[in-house]
Amino acid sequence: MSAAQSRFEGKVVAITGGGMGIGRTYGRRFAAEGASIVVADLDPDVGEREAKELEAQGAQAVSVAMDVSDEAGAAAMVEVATHAFGGIDILVNNAGIHLEHAQLPFTVEALPKWRRVLDVNVIGALNCSAACRPSMKARGGGAIINQSTMAAYLGGGAYSVSKLALNTLTVGLAADFAADGIRVNGIAPSLVDSEAAMASMAPAAQQGVIAGQMIKRLGTMEDLANMALFLCSDDASFVTGQTILVDGGFVKKAW
Repeated sequence: MSAAQSRFEGKVVAITGGGMGIGRTYGRRFAAEGASIVVADLDPDVGEREAKELEAQGAQAVSVAMDVSDEAGAAAMVEVATHAFGGIDILVNNAGIHLEHAQLPFTVEALPKWRRVLDVNVIGALNCSAACRPSMKARGGGAIINQSTMAAYLGGGAYSVSKLALNTLTVGLAADFAADGIRVNGIAPSLVDSEAAMASMAPAAQQGVIAGQMIKRLGTMEDLANMALFLCSDDASFVTGQTILVDGGFVKKAW
């Protein structure tokens, strides 16, 4: 493994929703650069399977079943990481309720589902970040990535609302955690080639998104992993409190 491929040697990375899709891609990329991986997933079978696949590829990995909105679940993630690897250096708050599961009507009857989206997508990130903070501080600092979306800037329903709130949370966490040497940033993608996104969006709708981008191709999970690894590396040591659009130029922000 070259120096360029071992940026995370000795680091421990916990990834919520790490058993499949974008979370799985993040885990494999961090592992390829030397990190030990904690696969945290709501589905214990999915998480355990991914941990075993990482081990089969020569990485160190463990899994933990947890709900990000539950304090005991976040504490269990830190406990498993500490027992297996000594603590946590990097947290990726990837788990979330998204796509068709967050397309909710603006009605009183839908309020319980709205609360669940906000509980997972916003409070979940806060819960896991707060749980990991002491371990990161004890290990000399760390980095947190919050998985957002370009939809946060476009308005809309529960998904967009929750992710715009997450972007604001990213700024607040970055300011508060800075004293402990912890950087906090977000990634806001366009449509990417995850299994869930491809299954939920018709080809014509996919082409409509691509048509609105400056870069006329479908985004990939690898595009997001490239940004995540950069933001968590020493190359981004002066970057915090930012949510970076990785959207092919769909959102035209000038501020």
